[in-house]
Amino acid sequence: MVRKLKYHEQKLLKKVDFISWEVDNNLHEVKIMKRYCVQKREDYTKYIMGLIPTKWDLSLCDQVTASSFCRRRLPVVMLRNKMAENIRMATQLIEQGHVRVGAEVVKDPAFLVTRNLEDFVTWVDTSAIRKHVLEYNEMRDDYEVL
Repeated sequence: MVRKLKYHEQKLLKKVDFISWEVDNNLHEVKIMKRYCVQKREDYTKYIMGLIPTKWDLSLCDQVTASSFCRRRLPVVMLRNKMAENIRMATQLIEQGHVRVGAEVVKDPAFLVTRNLEDFVTWVDTSAIRKHVLEYNEMRDDYEVL
């Protein structure tokens, strides 16, 4: 059994709107996190902060969105380069250590790829997926078989 609320408690409850609570009112955030397979909410809040080229013109903040940061994530770049069928598969391949950017192996799906590094997203040399791709394209070197 619940006791009857006192007058001041009823007034406080009228002021608090539990339906459109600020923390729960994040439908747009949830959609973007699901679309780009962002696993940690902290990563998304870092993307919201945004970057602008100069501190004098703050009107450029409107152009920088969290979606623009999410499009620079490694799984999305892999999808764009047709290295994976979907973002979830790309995320799994990254976590398993099959992908490198430049010379280093990346195991964090939240890694942001710059435009300069976009061309250097490749498979790790010892990856079984790389071997299958080379065999499919009939480009596998006989020296690697040994």
